[in-house]
Amino acid sequence: MSKKGLTRKQVLAGAAPFVAAAPLARLAWPSHAQAEPSATHMGHTHAATGHAAMIGHQVPAPGGPHDLDRLLLPTKALPYKPGRVREYELTALDKTIEVAQGVEFNAWTYNGTVPGPIIRATEGDLLRVEFLNGGTHPHTIHFHGIHPANMDGVFEIVRPGGRFTYEFPALPAGLHLYHCHATPLKKHIHKGLYGAFIIDPREPRKPAQELVMVMNGFDTDGDGENNFYTVNGKAFYYAKYPISVKRSQTVRIYLANLTEFDLINSFHLHGEFFRYYPTGTTDQFEYTDTIMQTQGQRGIIEIDFHNPGLFMFHAHQSEFAELGWMGFFNVED
Repeated sequence: MSKKGLTRKQVLAGAAPFVAAAPLARLAWPSHAQAEPSATHMGHTHAATGHAAMIGHQVPAPGGPHDLDRLLLPTKALPYKPGRVREYELTALDKTIEVAQGVEFNAWTYNGTVPGPIIRATEGDLLRVEFLNGGTHPHTIHFHGIHPANMDGVFEIVRPGGRFTYEFPALPAGLHLYHCHATPLKKHIHKGLYGAFIIDPREPRKPAQELVMVMNGFDTDGDGENNFYTVNGKAFYYAKYPISVKRSQTVRIYLANLTEFDLINSFHLHGEFFRYYPTGTTDQFEYTDTIMQTQGQRGIIEIDFHNPGLFMFHAHQSEFAELGWMGFFNVED
């Protein structure tokens, strides 16, 4: 079976009896992987088959331990300063990326990554984004938020080799998105042209350890169904490399959903509840351990962990978790 041509049914056929990382260790990878033990977890070594919490170096995830840092860790928020200009450069590029172990995807990217780079400004800053289309198809950038009509990224189609400068005041405070709005829209988004857009309020949020998570999916065989689901572009990555957080510090997650072909995606945290601020534009929150987002929805999660240890997070659609959308927080004192 070609690792590049896995169908959703072939992947799930091997995953059906299991949950989380164990399926991919045995479904389409070499058969000897079935007998290999998983990483040591809390002092015990578990066999890969049937164990719902395989973590560590044997998890079938591509990439090294810091490959996704620039997509997970945003730059620090800046205090409000009248007249400040925040400048970014985004280039659309065709690029083949590895979305699961041994599985490649011909992506359209901003700056070579899926999702694209994190854009951050403070409410009232003048945002200036220089866009170059280095790809082989017409592209744009559409920013969620408030801006003039001629900066909306719908009619300002940028041909290959062309440029366009987006410039507008950053409004309102909250978590937003940016993505290509060229047609066919479904294809341009699914291929990878999207990213997180943070606008910080003039009155700063309280200090926290901040993380960005963009939920997405990849149709690697072109049948209109996702074969793999990820956060920040690599299946099972945060099971192989758990995210280290401190129990003494609030963890703030900027969570957005750009999953194409599925109506909803979700986030569930084990062993803890969190405050969820839809879109992050108000101080009203829900206290819960599970939230759902349709495509384009986003919000801010704040967690104050009560206990140290390893805590799983994943989509609460079991199929999504089995196909890559899961990971762990390593909560330390």
